Amino acid sequence: MKPVNFDYARPGDVAAAIKLIADDSLMVKIMAGSQSLGPMLNMRLVQPDLLVDITGIEELRRFEDRGEEIVLGACITHADIEDRRVPDVTRGALPAVAKGIAYRAVRNRGTIGGSLTHADPSADWHSIMAAVGAKVVLRGPGGERVIPVEDYMLGALEADLQPGEMLVAVRVPKLSGAARWGYYKTCRKTGEFAHAIGAFLADPERGVSRVVIGATETRPIVVAEAGNIIGDGRAERMDAAFDSKAVDEVIKASGMTDPIDRQTHITALRRALEQAQSA
Repeated sequence: MKPVNFDYARPGDVAAAIKLIADDSLMVKIMAGSQSLGPMLNMRLVQPDLLVDITGIEELRRFEDRGEEIVLGACITHADIEDRRVPDVTRGALPAVAKGIAYRAVRNRGTIGGSLTHADPSADWHSIMAAVGAKVVLRGPGGERVIPVEDYMLGALEADLQPGEMLVAVRVPKLSGAARWGYYKTCRKTGEFAHAIGAFLADPERGVSRVVIGATETRPIVVAEAGNIIGDGRAERMDAAFDSKAVDEVIKASGMTDPIDRQTHITALRRALEQAQSA
């Protein structure tokens, strides 16, 4: 199949893009890397009146170091992060996760903002960004909003975007030298979307101990205060403090009733903790 006929615009700045997408008389879709949108257009799962290509907006391809955090433009690609063309402030977490996304051809074009906005529960960025405490910057006719990554996904393929709004950046806090992280996903084969994701961050100098359970068929499960599950990060072995029963209770409370599904996610988190020693 081929897409339906649509108009195409390539604005030069964010203000022009917002003006185009705020037109509620049209069905408008934003295009960045097109790794998800392209197939959806061809299968006519989406039939826009107007396609707004934001890849020509320089602001969205830049990064900015702000001392305690780094701000990544929405059109920075997975490969940009993998190859460290943008500075890594996460002690290797983001480059390592980027390297495991799909295939290199996808990583060359796919963007961090596009992935977060597509809101696929099995995608990697929602889980690892929630683990490190990142926030998204949204801009629209009403101004700018900043919300935690874990609040941006409302459900499967649904992001918290108000009319005329777009994601313009991701704010990633800098981890301390004592920070330890882990990320593990279960896939049947390389390049496939994950069936279970376990991620954590323990940064004792900043008082952070976070756990994320991803690929849950909806938004990730985030435990912002996870000291009872993984400890404070000061133990020699992160998995030594792991409380699988506490994780099971958290997952069960989220609505995941199948015991095999719960055990698969618990195992993914355990393996993330076991691999933290080389982080």
